[in-house]
Amino acid sequence: MKYIILTLFAMATSLYVNAQGDMNLYAGKIPNDKEAPNLVSSAITDGITRISNVSIPTYTLFLAPNPSNTPTPIVVICPGGGYRILASSHEGTDIAKKFNEIGISALVLYYRLPNDVNQVQKEFAPLQDAQQAIRLVRQNAKAWKVDPAKVGIMGFSAGGHLAASTATHFTKDYTGLNDGINLRPDFQILLYPVVTFRDHTHAGSRQSLLGNNPSEDQLHLFSNEEQVNAQTPPAFIVHAADDKAVPVKNSLAYIEKLNSFGVAVDYIQYAKGGHGFGLTNKTTPDRWFDDLSQWFTANQLR
Repeated sequence: MKYIILTLFAMATSLYVNAQGDMNLYAGKIPNDKEAPNLVSSAITDGITRISNVSIPTYTLFLAPNPSNTPTPIVVICPGGGYRILASSHEGTDIAKKFNEIGISALVLYYRLPNDVNQVQKEFAPLQDAQQAIRLVRQNAKAWKVDPAKVGIMGFSAGGHLAASTATHFTKDYTGLNDGINLRPDFQILLYPVVTFRDHTHAGSRQSLLGNNPSEDQLHLFSNEEQVNAQTPPAFIVHAADDKAVPVKNSLAYIEKLNSFGVAVDYIQYAKGGHGFGLTNKTTPDRWFDDLSQWFTANQLR
């Protein structure tokens, strides 16, 4: 009986590690961190792995097969979940495996979820982690055989807000490390993203990140359409017009700002599909990932 219990414990521990990621994002102290219990947990509901209470950020690396030994592009993937959970399978690992199929490496980021108990300033924790992921990729580019000039950020829903934040806030190092490493993604890929924290936002994401009474400065800083400039990286965006959770106006407002600064953007809008469809919008035979694969080729990203 003792052997069986130990085996089950080992299996449970293995499942936990695989669910949240294999590697710590920071080698040393986590910035903006408080000493508090780590209450991370995961559950599978309707076939989707959902991770809650992430206070120690981790990542899982998916390096593409590389028989030619040529540096590959790499995408940092931020799963969605309203800044409350991480939908880590259909908006994380499933996407990473798909990238590997077309010769692109990926890093699934299990970023900290905003929490006043675990962070000094909770609104900056996810962005710090996304910037650290970009830093980590460029620091390890040679070892991982990835191209440091082809490092992208990708996000779904609230993860899309984080990806857009990373793509528009790269001139300031929010981690405080200030080591001179380039934190600007070379491209951004957004799926049904939360972009603005003003009108037409996803109220749950805004509340989770900024609380009940955000200041004007916070609303401006985290409304990413207001942070676009000519240096914002090119974008590939997908949204469904009937999305009731995150209105399509989020993407349209962002596209308008990108266009106004001459930033290249490709956009797919489905008539139907709702929110959170991941790789497959079941209302159409079209597959956005096929278009994304062609986008990488057309933009000389692979």
